[in-house]
Amino acid sequence: MQPDAATPANGPAQTPITIGVLALQGAFIEHITLLQRAAATVTSKHPGTPLSFIEVRTPSELASCTGLILPGGESTAISLIAERCGLLEPLREFVKVQRRPVWGTCAGLILLAESANKSKATGQELIGGLDVRVQRNYFGRQVESFEAGLRLKFLEGQEPFHSVFIRAPVVEKVLGVGGEGVEEGEGTVVAPARRAQKAEVEIMGRLPGRAKALRDQTTTAEDLGEDGDIVAVRQGNVFGAAFHPELTGDERIHAWWMEEVIKAAKAA
Repeated sequence: MQPDAATPANGPAQTPITIGVLALQGAFIEHITLLQRAAATVTSKHPGTPLSFIEVRTPSELASCTGLILPGGESTAISLIAERCGLLEPLREFVKVQRRPVWGTCAGLILLAESANKSKATGQELIGGLDVRVQRNYFGRQVESFEAGLRLKFLEGQEPFHSVFIRAPVVEKVLGVGGEGVEEGEGTVVAPARRAQKAEVEIMGRLPGRAKALRDQTTTAEDLGEDGDIVAVRQGNVFGAAFHPELTGDERIHAWWMEEVIKAAKAA
């Protein structure tokens, strides 16, 4: 009898891993493309672990996911569509109660923050999960988009990751665990409280120089007396990046995060 394709010859079948990409608006197709490309690398390290990738538009599709990506796009539009589709509360449950692995890029980072400022007058709901406050469109309008090489903590010893910033946010403040220090005010939106995180926020990447440095090519972050703007953070099951790795063709971050999802599934 031949072993099943999903079953290693020397052991039982592994738990299937389903990674969803929220497909309401934004660059969700690009994420799925890089997940598929990264799967070859990941499956070689985890033989017998079935991997599948789906677009998520309904609560039932979300419920089938082991992990989830919130793509770049327009955060206000994504939150409004999610609310109309009955997805907003299931997303909060997925992230903040079930504690399944979630990764947000650009708009996804905004949605995963416990607090965001510079919000539009039309209002915006946040999912929450990261005890940080983000500032939207920190680097300016779309015409001021740029690319930069980043040294990311989880890619230590590798070539810098060539990242794309389009109307990108930054993490302007790390809050206390459980959102301690969050402030509501005019132009600031706060995510509804759920079960508090136990883990602390970990800074995973900084931009080597602010927008000023990128514009004039002479000023450095060191000259400005700082380490650089925070553009990647992790807290427990939640990972957020201010840039668009899905637009680079480089699948290294997707491969790393997919392995984190597999580790979390095995630990559970």
